[in-house]
Amino acid sequence: MMHRAAASGLLSLSVLLGLSACSLFGSDAPKPKPLAPVEATMAGRVVWTARIGAVDFPMAVATAGERFTVADSSGVVTALRANDGAELWRTSVGEKLSAGVGSDGRYAAVVTRNQELVVLDGGQVIWRKALPSPVHTSPLVAGERVFVQGVDRAVQAFDVLDGRKLWDMRRPGDALLLAHPGALLPYKDTLVVGQGPRLAGVDPLRGTLRWEVNLANPRGTNEVERLADVVGPLVRVGDFICGRAFQSAVGCVNATRGNLVWNRQSAGAVGVGADAEAVVGVDALSRISAWRTTNGESLWTSEDYQYRQMTAPLMQGKTAVVGDFEGVVHFLDRNTGKPQLRVQAGSSPLVSQPVLSGNTILVVAKDGGLHALRTE
Repeated sequence: MMHRAAASGLLSLSVLLGLSACSLFGSDAPKPKPLAPVEATMAGRVVWTARIGAVDFPMAVATAGERFTVADSSGVVTALRANDGAELWRTSVGEKLSAGVGSDGRYAAVVTRNQELVVLDGGQVIWRKALPSPVHTSPLVAGERVFVQGVDRAVQAFDVLDGRKLWDMRRPGDALLLAHPGALLPYKDTLVVGQGPRLAGVDPLRGTLRWEVNLANPRGTNEVERLADVVGPLVRVGDFICGRAFQSAVGCVNATRGNLVWNRQSAGAVGVGADAEAVVGVDALSRISAWRTTNGESLWTSEDYQYRQMTAPLMQGKTAVVGDFEGVVHFLDRNTGKPQLRVQAGSSPLVSQPVLSGNTILVVAKDGGLHALRTE
């Protein structure tokens, strides 16, 4: 779970976040709460399925250009047409992966467990670059650049065409750092980066700091208790960037002004979903809560899904979409938290935040199942 700031001091606790709920709570772990029957108030179904290899790393689906780009643990990267799941290309980078996928629709980027950044153009590997530290955060491909964040939260920028390093931004290290997907997000002409409990606005051309603000104010008597790294995914809502600090808080910052708008205590380990009305998050016990986007006012909390190992939520219209460890996709009313629909998408745990392209939602299962859903 944690790393010393120096790459040479990586701690063995990094495996913790990949453990099951039973492992986290011991042999007497609380059983997942049984699901109550749902009277559907909307229609939806699985419209296509596809398969890749098993996914046992923090894979994020890239959406761009009406396509989904995914990868499996073995290093096979695949692009599919969002509308019908048709395979556009499939390529193996030849090594197991630790992070990915980032894509702008043409270029795709992943990072191997051997600390190598690999960039593809239309499914063809065009360059590789050795990195100084392990990476768990999906690269960001934007503006003909590839941005990479290591576990030490240092950020590097590379030219997407030839791999030339453009800049390297390193900040004074925190005593402990989280071996968990961090946060990289484009906002207008600014790169937003999570560094410890802070969000930083960075000039993407020069790698210089424009602003920074604490998303959380960690407290505790030791380094472990004060660990509150920003975890991905971040969500942009107009001028607001909303996200979560690990086991500490949920909140939003104004990325134009570089100031904190609000934060609320919430102990969770996955990112949030958000729109102009609500920020929705899942805590460590899989309780789902919503806060008003503009001011952080509490809207609702649901305890109906405790210990079900829920994914980060996706907002689609007035609905929050979240997956669980039994392959079930839940559709909840964004304003009340009441269930609207439940769809079974295979039987393997869903392992990444649902993503949206057009009107197609994609969820990814640990066994490599890709399940596309649409609502009516």
